[in-house]
Amino acid sequence: MREQAEPPSDKSPSSQLFLIGRNSRGNWVVQDQSGRRGGLFIDRTEALRFALFENGHRPQAVVMVPGILELDLELRTADCAPARADVNAGIVRKAA
Repeated sequence: MREQAEPPSDKSPSSQLFLIGRNSRGNWVVQDQSGRRGGLFIDRTEALRFALFENGHRPQAVVMVPGILELDLELRTADCAPARADVNAGIVRKAA
């Protein structure tokens, strides 16, 4: 008997787009556009499987990121920009 999988955690249209890429350490990263769901995966196949499951099996809503994609699961409001694909985008430096 097969165990039933959990349903997607959020069905809102604003978070249906998923980004897949590699982080600076070479791990596979998946993150939804709103930054609410995602994870690190051992290979591309598992990353893609997660993204498709979470978005209702819509391959057109999965984007492969050619550069570095760092996992950032901070909660974002609906009108915020999509997750950053730049590893240094969140670094703020202050003069001493």
